[in-house]
Amino acid sequence: MTPEDLQTLYKTVFATNDGERVVKDLAARFHIHGSTFSTDPTETAYREGQRTVVLFLHAMLQDKSPKEQIVNE
Repeated sequence: MTPEDLQTLYKTVFATNDGERVVKDLAARFHIHGSTFSTDPTETAYREGQRTVVLFLHAMLQDKSPKEQIVNE
């Protein structure tokens, strides 16, 4: 499976109304629009890990190919 095929699968799954609602819930739940800081460094790392998964999901749902995203980062 190519990266483009995988991106198409992500878009197929999350392009529905329910999929969009799930993505919004994940963004709200896992610190996309807020701070991940904690006085406990382990907790901060844990929250950043959660946030990274949602950022990856957002990237897969964009119109750029996965290869373009890597080159532009």
